[in-house]
Amino acid sequence: MTDAEPGPGRLDATPPRAASTARAKRRGRGRRRHTVAKVLLATVVAMALVTGLSVVYLYRELSGNLNVVEVGDRLQDRPDVVDVAGSREPLNVLVMGSDTREGEGNDIDGESGAAASDTTILFHFSADRERAYGVSIPRDSMVDRPACDRGEIPAEDYQMWNEAFSIGGPACTIQQFEQLTDLRIDHYVVLDFNGFRDMVDAVDGVQVCIPETIDDREHGIYLEEGTREIRGKEALNYVRQRYAVGNGSDIGRMKRQQAFIASMAAKVLSADTLSRPDRLISFASAATRSLTVDPGLGNIGRLAGLAQEFQGIGLDKIKFMTVPWQVDPQDSNRIVWTDQADVLWRKMRNDEPLSRTLTGTAISAADVPGGPAGPGSGAGDGGDGAGGGGTPSSPSASPQQQAAAEQARQEALDAGLCV
Repeated sequence: MTDAEPGPGRLDATPPRAASTARAKRRGRGRRRHTVAKVLLATVVAMALVTGLSVVYLYRELSGNLNVVEVGDRLQDRPDVVDVAGSREPLNVLVMGSDTREGEGNDIDGESGAAASDTTILFHFSADRERAYGVSIPRDSMVDRPACDRGEIPAEDYQMWNEAFSIGGPACTIQQFEQLTDLRIDHYVVLDFNGFRDMVDAVDGVQVCIPETIDDREHGIYLEEGTREIRGKEALNYVRQRYAVGNGSDIGRMKRQQAFIASMAAKVLSADTLSRPDRLISFASAATRSLTVDPGLGNIGRLAGLAQEFQGIGLDKIKFMTVPWQVDPQDSNRIVWTDQADVLWRKMRNDEPLSRTLTGTAISAADVPGGPAGPGSGAGDGGDGAGGGGTPSSPSASPQQQAAAEQARQEALDAGLCV
């Protein structure tokens, strides 16, 4: 394989400079214990023995569930890879939620039309594998969409963010993201309705905290207030609901989605799941059946390898936030990114820890909804910004921390989350 050819773990070819650096880094990589990987392997073997299936068959079945689509040849003018400190390289994974009604289980509301993506999240994993950030991009963001599909789809100014997915799928969304952020995407994942619902069911529900009853019976949605685990269509309704909860904004819905994903991550990594082979296999099967990925993640071994690399990141170091935004001066129903978004993307490009200015309203995967630490508590924040000791709500907290805590509280209320 030459340096110009695609490698097994990336969306497309690695630039020669980065490839040589990566090889040097790989030679010096030490051995690590991979607890999650060992549990997964032991689970596969145990299930194979109990059910009479071979490990090879189970591996092939899970890998065969994946829909693998190469998009690298449809991308152009891609950002350079930046050399950063660390034993490995940072990874950027763009996750898109498809609202297609095609396929079994996706016709949830009788609607039709071209598939769009109401959810776009950039996951950035640091080179030292000690922190991870998930940044949501509002569908109502107004951006200047670049030409995509190698010019087959022309550029157009002042377009909603999710228009790119509607007209050009994940390739056009990746092109748009890279051109607007100068941040290179290594892998992409598209998840549909059915997969999300089945993943929640596989871990026997995810805990949420609803401050007020959500009553939208016009759309078949009724969720009583309180802290409990929800599953199935109820969970899907919860993360998709917009108008009958909180302040009815798309920003509020994203905040709710972030809290739900954080709670699901905690559930997947809990003893209740890791000690249950049936849940692990069901979760893996549900996920792979409804994922579209690039060839770099094209089999269960590569997906497991990716998860294995990040198993050492503590839940308190996994932060979910929204790209800095403000109301669009031209349309109060739309938003635009602020100058702080440029700071966010630059720090990620250089693999720098995010400051508390950027993470002050972030939700930690350690903050299970309804638990002792509420959304955006900032517990365990490793940012490099202002603020010294003390939690955001303590008397010793800095004015910046206190302001961030109050903003997080208000955003949680606006999203229909308990605080």
